[in-house]
Amino acid sequence: MSAGSLHESATELLETWPAATGPEQSLRQAVLAFLGSAPRGCLREHAAGHITASAMVFSHDERAVLLTLHPRVGRWIQLGGHCEESDDTVQAAALREATEESGIPDLSIEPGLYGLQAHPITCSLGRPTRHLDLLFKIRAPKDAVPVRSSESTDLRWWSVDSLPDDSDLLLR
Repeated sequence: MSAGSLHESATELLETWPAATGPEQSLRQAVLAFLGSAPRGCLREHAAGHITASAMVFSHDERAVLLTLHPRVGRWIQLGGHCEESDDTVQAAALREATEESGIPDLSIEPGLYGLQAHPITCSLGRPTRHLDLLFKIRAPKDAVPVRSSESTDLRWWSVDSLPDDSDLLLR
């Protein structure tokens, strides 16, 4: 596909997302303004900041969430990563990233946006930037066994009632 289709999908997701709180509404407007000025803002090459595709991977019964101990961030976070020009949509990028990072086949993704976050980070570009995370809710099949990839220090199921202390995860 193209950066254009990623851009269109990100814009549509944000425009149709019924953000739950005032801060989410504000962040949504800021990211829409960013996309309005950044035609290639869904790709990591956009050094000032870029859209990233994140996955809240829940167990089949939604009692646990799969988190990665990210080597660069140094804490437990949701799965996800950069969009690629080969991704049809940001949602497809999130599903690809979740599958690659979890090692779990047959993940199912819910339609629409689950949440939105912004994080300052020094990513693979090697200089400070900002990740504008579009989050998607993904469910693992029953008895799914995660397999850690090279992109993770550790990978673990966490009870939704007992998340890591430094977590800023959006659980609805």
